[in-house]
Amino acid sequence: MATHFATVRVLFCTFFTLLIVSGCTTTTNNSYGPKLFADQTGLTAVVVAYGPEMQGLLGRIEADPEARIDNIVRFKGIDYRLGHYHDEPILIFATGMSIANAAMSIQMALDYFPVKQVIYMGIAGAVNPQWQPGDVIVPERWYYHDESVYSNPNPAVPGEYILPEYYAKFIAEQEQRRAADPHIPNYKPFKFIHPDEVLIIKDDMQQPQDTPYFSATPRLLNAARKALYSMPDQMILGERKASLTVGGNGVTGSVFLDNRDYRKWTREVFNAEVTEMESAAVGQVCTINNVDWMIIRAISDLAGGQEGVNVEHIYDQEVSRVGANALFAVLDELAK
Repeated sequence: MATHFATVRVLFCTFFTLLIVSGCTTTTNNSYGPKLFADQTGLTAVVVAYGPEMQGLLGRIEADPEARIDNIVRFKGIDYRLGHYHDEPILIFATGMSIANAAMSIQMALDYFPVKQVIYMGIAGAVNPQWQPGDVIVPERWYYHDESVYSNPNPAVPGEYILPEYYAKFIAEQEQRRAADPHIPNYKPFKFIHPDEVLIIKDDMQQPQDTPYFSATPRLLNAARKALYSMPDQMILGERKASLTVGGNGVTGSVFLDNRDYRKWTREVFNAEVTEMESAAVGQVCTINNVDWMIIRAISDLAGGQEGVNVEHIYDQEVSRVGANALFAVLDELAK
């Protein structure tokens, strides 16, 4: 046993010495990193979060003689469907619900396929109470609502909390930042939860930067405005006409938001219209990769607005159908 440990120690010391002698170097060897694609035309990634939304997409593809799925490739358990929609090459897949799943599957798609733009469609909870089930919203900006500091109460000052020095400095900077950018959130705590920003790094940055939100691509937003304006009336369960809107803010978090007080807080802080669990992550990944992107969300419920158990599942398929109609209307507009 002693001989074994002595051998391991010698090997470790030898390895550590080699690291010191050789130093840490940055390699540009092309055998590492994502694939470089010769195809410059690129794919439109048509993306959803989960099952009912995917059913709406595939149903539209099957019903359209000018659309088809040519091939299905599976990477790490995710089915990436390659096909065409009216001569436009498309890539269809479901990210799975949650920030982590969305970020992972979108990055995989960008690494493994020549994606030129991402159009994401899914259901969401309303934050603004004016929206009803079936309404479709295409927000311009997406924020993380739960990137935050959880702090202890200050025993010396009732109602206040003990904040880390870096966060106190961050809060002190917000008035000046908001004067330069009106879309900076109106930061205030929700009890012991103090909202913060995500740090991102990309090729044109020398160091990580605080990032309050991610902005969808203006070209795609303009296409959405034209497409939604020209769509026929979308009836919800034969009872009411859906509202179709482009603009405003959405919030993303790693929680199923089912609390009315917290929902009202996200409205006050982020001026949010909708909330869900993937879009800001999609925006972050696409922004860092310099890929155009846009999110279409169909309202399933008022987040935390009900009495008793949430019944958002009642409208899942119906609002997914309207969301899919909006998505394909945007694809049609982009093809013009």
